Order: sequence, then structure tokens, then C-alpha cells
Amino acid sequence: MFMYWRNHRSSDPTIKSIYISQIYKRDLSMIRELKTLVAVAQEGTFAAAGNRIGLTQAAVSAQMQRLETELGYQLFDRKGRSAQLNRMGHQTLLQAQELIRLYNNLGSTASGQPESVLVNIGAIASVQRSLLPDALAAFHRQWPQCRTRVIPGVSMQLLNLVDAGEIDMTAIIRPPFALQSDLRWTALASEPYRLIAPSHLPGDDWAELLSTQPLIRYDRTSFGGRQVDRFLRQMHFTLREACELDELEAIIKLVANGLGVALVPQTADHRQWPAEVRALDLGAHTFHRDVGLVHRTRESLSEPVRLLIELVEGRVQGT
Repeated sequence: MFMYWRNHRSSDPTIKSIYISQIYKRDLSMIRELKTLVAVAQEGTFAAAGNRIGLTQAAVSAQMQRLETELGYQLFDRKGRSAQLNRMGHQTLLQAQELIRLYNNLGSTASGQPESVLVNIGAIASVQRSLLPDALAAFHRQWPQCRTRVIPGVSMQLLNLVDAGEIDMTAIIRPPFALQSDLRWTALASEPYRLIAPSHLPGDDWAELLSTQPLIRYDRTSFGGRQVDRFLRQMHFTLREACELDELEAIIKLVANGLGVALVPQTADHRQWPAEVRALDLGAHTFHRDVGLVHRTRESLSEPVRLLIELVEGRVQGT
């Protein structure tokens, strides 16, 4: 990629942009790996290093393997569960500590104190529109020296980013499986599913509407979509599917445009449905989408991250 960009830099700015982006991402990843290397050297095992920095043993091992591949040589004499640095490992450790020091001082003031701390938060779209803005505004009033970055995505993708240590916390739909032992779940909301239909469509029997009208399906590969799929299979409905997508706003707009009906959760930002849409309660068959935060143990989190968690919880509780 480098040789290609160097030979075409005057005529192909797209290649230059891609190359710079890849270098930037790789540099950030290597800084994380170097920090993990320092932790392993200090703790003596991958497991102990993982406990200290909030990663699983497997994640630490994967980072060290990537670092060795990038450098082109082995860093450890692996004996049993211990991870002892070899000669090249000790030399690399000294260089890593210096690189980390230089990296941490980027953007420092004259006094040597960093100007800001960055908190990375993942969030599904509905949380970005509802709970997060007020919590972020309150957070920045209390920690004006901090910066925040909100990473959008689907729940599975964001969960993986927390597990890998790429982000500090994320607001997602509760997964249908147990979290890693070092991750914690903080419940925020339990959102009831409703059948939504075009307001001009007659009938109040949700089951009949679901059986007779085209279905706009919540993407079954998402955590929320799996809930809908399980419900439909349990109820043995005969369906006429029209469309399948993940974005709730798009589903609601399709219903408003008369394409069909849909099963969607009533989120915090949909206390009032659009005028073109009406929502029917599922009664005894109501099921819920649980939304919450995934993060590491609070003891291992920085003070700004702990505060942001509390502020997001406070938005739910109305405090």
C-alpha cells in the first residue's frame, strides 16, 4: 500500500487518504498493544495483566501475538502460564515505555498536564436520540476538561468493542447470552414491543393484522430482531413479509407510508407515535427489549467513565 501510494500520490488522493487512515488506525492499535506489553511485563502473566487493564486473557494474548507479528520477532519465553520477556522483549519494553510517554504528552500544556481525557462511548441509535444527549451535557458541565466520542453501531459490534478494550462503555440491547466474566450489565430500560400499523388501517386485533398485512420485519440478525423472530415462531403466524431492516426509525416511516405493519419496541423517544401510525398493545403476549450499559467492573473504570454511567442511569430515573 505504501509503495502504491508513493508512486501515485500526485494523481490519486483517494489512495493517500486510505493509506493515512490505515496508518492512523494501526498506530492507535499499536499504542494499546504496547500498553498491554508493559502490563504483562509488570504482572508476569497474561491473566494478571488482563485483570489489571480490564481485558480477558484471550484478548491480551491476541494483542501480544499481533504485536509480535508486526515487529517480526518473539517477545516472550513462554513457560507454562508465565510470560517472561526474552532479550528482545526487554529491549522492546524500554522503547515501548518511551513511546507511551511521548504519546501521553501529545497536546500537553506548558506545565506538562494533558489538556483533556477522551471517553469513548458506544450507543445504539435509539439511545443516542433519547438518554445520551442529556447525560453528555451534564457530564461536560461537571468534567469540562474531558472529551467524549460516541461510536454508533449495532449491539453485537459495540459489545465486541467493549470486550476488546476499544471503547470504555456501550449502551446496547441486552444480548441473548451471558457476558464475559469481566464485563458488567447496568440495566436502563425495559421497552415493551407494540404492533404498529398505518393509522388509516381499520381493526384493533393485533394478531389478525399481523396475519393479514405485509410485515416490515426487524432485522433478525440483531438482538432485538431475534426477539421478534422468536415471538413469531412461538405464535405460529403465517406471515407475508415485505421488508427487513434494522433501523427502527426507518421501520416506523415505512409503516407511516402504508407499506405494512411491524413489531417494534416503544423506546423512550417514542412516547408519542407519528400521526400516521397507531400502536396496538400485545396484551398478555407483550415481550420487552432490555436496554442497558455494558462496561467493566466499576473499580477498574476511570472516574469520568464512572460518572458518565451514573449520569446515564440518572436520565432513566429522572434525576
